Amino acid sequence: MPRKSEQTTRQCLVTRDILTKDEMIRFVLAPDDSVVPDLKMRLPGRGVWVTARMELVQQAAQKGLFARGFKQKVTLPDRLAELVAEQLELGCLSALSMARKAGQIVTGFAKVETAIAQGSAIGLIHASDAAEDGQKKLAQVVRRHLGSDGELPLVRRFSAEALSTALGQGNVVHGALLAGSAGKAVRNQVARLDAYLQPDIRDSDSGQDDRHAADAS
Repeated sequence: MPRKSEQTTRQCLVTRDILTKDEMIRFVLAPDDSVVPDLKMRLPGRGVWVTARMELVQQAAQKGLFARGFKQKVTLPDRLAELVAEQLELGCLSALSMARKAGQIVTGFAKVETAIAQGSAIGLIHASDAAEDGQKKLAQVVRRHLGSDGELPLVRRFSAEALSTALGQGNVVHGALLAGSAGKAVRNQVARLDAYLQPDIRDSDSGQDDRHAADAS
């Protein structure tokens, strides 16, 4: 049993790597034996785990590894890996909404500039369809106050329409995340989505035989 200071680990169905649960996606079986992603790790039943990379979820589906992991016949939804990506994206937008309710996000060029100058910004948000001019100007503001425009994590994955809907405001193009648990939650959710969509550069078939099996879920 892991100590409280230790993170619980699981074994990836594809690579056989043993990683922390935060680095993985849990899957469970629905009553009709269909495979369901459990991103919040709360659904009942035995779970199997896959490293949180889109191409590894695709491999698990294509190679029939879910049936092997659950030790029974299973039904796979169409585009399972894409479904996980969509759910991760919805999680990001939900986190943005929570940050707004907590007062840990500001929008509009002037308010974002003020947050950067005051040192209260912990991340920047640009709509994916934002004009380059506004992004460059805010990058200059960050450099002026922090020394480098790489000092603040940047969220640039969602359209102005998606941001506006999530935040309940019109025409959201630029925003700043503010210090606090809700602002940090947005950064964590976006980082998880970004990591999921990145190619996995390891050879997923090169799992070492001497790795220990992970704990049961």
